[in-house]
Amino acid sequence: MVKKAEIETKVRGKRWRLMAVFGTLVVLFVAMALSSKSSTGLSLFRQKPCHCAKYTGIVEDCCCDYETVDRLNKEVLHPSLQELVKTPFFRYFKVKLWCDCPFWPDDGMCRLRDCSVCECPESEFPELFKEPRNVLSPDDPICQEGKPQAAVDRTIDSKAFRGWTETDNPWTNDDETDNSEMTYVNLQLNPERYTGYTGPSARRIWDSVYSENCPKYPSEELCQEEKILYKLISGLHSSISIHIAADYLLDEATNSWGQNLSLMYDRVLRYPDRVRNLYFTHLFVLRAVTKAADYLEHAEYDTANPTEDLKTQSLIRQLLFNPKLQAACPVPFDEAKLWKGQRGPELKQEIQKQFRNISAIMDCVGCEKCRLWGKLQVLGLGTALKILFSVNGREHLLQNLQLQRNEVIALMNLLNRLSESVKLVHEMGPSAEMIMEGQISLPSSPSRLWEMIRTFIVKKLR
Repeated sequence: MVKKAEIETKVRGKRWRLMAVFGTLVVLFVAMALSSKSSTGLSLFRQKPCHCAKYTGIVEDCCCDYETVDRLNKEVLHPSLQELVKTPFFRYFKVKLWCDCPFWPDDGMCRLRDCSVCECPESEFPELFKEPRNVLSPDDPICQEGKPQAAVDRTIDSKAFRGWTETDNPWTNDDETDNSEMTYVNLQLNPERYTGYTGPSARRIWDSVYSENCPKYPSEELCQEEKILYKLISGLHSSISIHIAADYLLDEATNSWGQNLSLMYDRVLRYPDRVRNLYFTHLFVLRAVTKAADYLEHAEYDTANPTEDLKTQSLIRQLLFNPKLQAACPVPFDEAKLWKGQRGPELKQEIQKQFRNISAIMDCVGCEKCRLWGKLQVLGLGTALKILFSVNGREHLLQNLQLQRNEVIALMNLLNRLSESVKLVHEMGPSAEMIMEGQISLPSSPSRLWEMIRTFIVKKLR
């Protein structure tokens, strides 16, 4: 009887070990699926995303709830915007990629390796457009602290743009009417992703950006307008961090790219306010686009490619006048409630000045590709502010609204970036939180994962 009991005990123990192995394998497979770059690869994890009780109800200071935002983004905004930004009109952006930082010249970008290339001669622009191709050597790390993944690909199309009246944006620092120091870049060849730009230089940029947002007031004393400016900056910061984490260089030796869920969690997901500010910024920019719908509908999207231009026009109209969007969230943000009271006009000028200073800080970014996307998204946000708020006391801005081509390109690409970030948070957020808060360590590569599995099984079955 004793021997029989011992045998049964051993059998049960073996069964429990096998069950433990199976359970751990499930967890590891989940980790592997979540660390995969593309959802079309290993599709082992198909959990329905949810925000549980954390992100429900109306988005603060907005007119839509989180559930509606996620649904509209999935069904309408994200697919439309992804297609729109690939069209010839929206894929090219005019930008000033120079090396003059107006705030700390002693430790500016031009101290970095090979930074002299940033100072383009006058003959380079606009002669740049006249050639079918003008490609920066991929071996030349320009202004990137020696990191080629941060360099901007300058391949352009000679027939990218025609027309549009150029007007300067009073909310941003760069003079958009001055073409003498501008160059065009193809955004599709320069995706927003990890570039290796980290450390004190990057931290100084964001510290300076936030210090320009009402530095004289403690956070609890900010008025409504000042809080909104802070939330816009925070939401933009969250979006940028999410895109860095979503397209991250996991292994430099093998040039392996994928999602860094730990980084996404540490920089954004673990702070609910940052996620909420992302949703707020998304709705704020969406409101600017819908408010300017009539202007954008009749704008000329001419790139001398009739087929593509008709497609662009059609995509714009489908986005602006989508019945689902108009029915579920017709006014994403109500700007009419701001700038009230005696201090309204003065406060507007103060915040406009602060945002101009923030846009000027983009010239101090020490990574060329980061500077490109920083300038584009700050211009996009400045364009949203220009559309929503009257400038210099004009109450009926839309009657006199003039948007230049670059502003519209920046605005729609910014909305696309925010839409992508909202999608990533909605789909990957719960999974990343489950892993990080559960202290599950993700392997750096599939080969490392299989080694972990093999070692674990051997130990457990001994």
